[in-house]
Amino acid sequence: MKESMRKLKVTEMNRISTDEFKQSRKMPLVVVLDHVRSLYNVGSVFRTGDAFRIEKIMLCGITATPPHPEIHKTALGAEDSVEWEYFSDTPDAVAALKAQGYKVFSVEQVEHSTSLETIKLDAGEKYAVIMGNEVKGVQQCVVDSSDACLEIPQFGTKHSMNVSVTAGIVIWEFAKQLILK
Repeated sequence: MKESMRKLKVTEMNRISTDEFKQSRKMPLVVVLDHVRSLYNVGSVFRTGDAFRIEKIMLCGITATPPHPEIHKTALGAEDSVEWEYFSDTPDAVAALKAQGYKVFSVEQVEHSTSLETIKLDAGEKYAVIMGNEVKGVQQCVVDSSDACLEIPQFGTKHSMNVSVTAGIVIWEFAKQLILK
């Protein structure tokens, strides 16, 4: 006989407060949004970033910044817990990350990309992943300055996925290797 599967109440989930989140140890991962135009995508990345306790989100170019009602609609307050920084120019964000010792990956379909399921991460390293614009992807100059490019295998007729879905898949793979091991 099937065991009961009662949905948990929010009060039963033992979630930490925003202040506790800010003080907690983070996964050594920064997500960079390169000219992401949809505020709903930005909010969704904040919410996923909160779920996996990433270090920070870098918002670049035309990417909107909090506070904003459309970001909040999908972030549901994660824009208050996850640290963020704005750069008008994405290459400047990449340079800052590299100067701080981060290994930088663009998530983009390029020649000689690394398929996401084959990546081997080291818990002692710091990482950044760059997500690109919904239409144009990651800028070529940003791809050129990355240490490598990651690609998610796809098997359908389309050649791309929504940027917030892509971010969720990539963050999950990093979490599996950097948090759950």
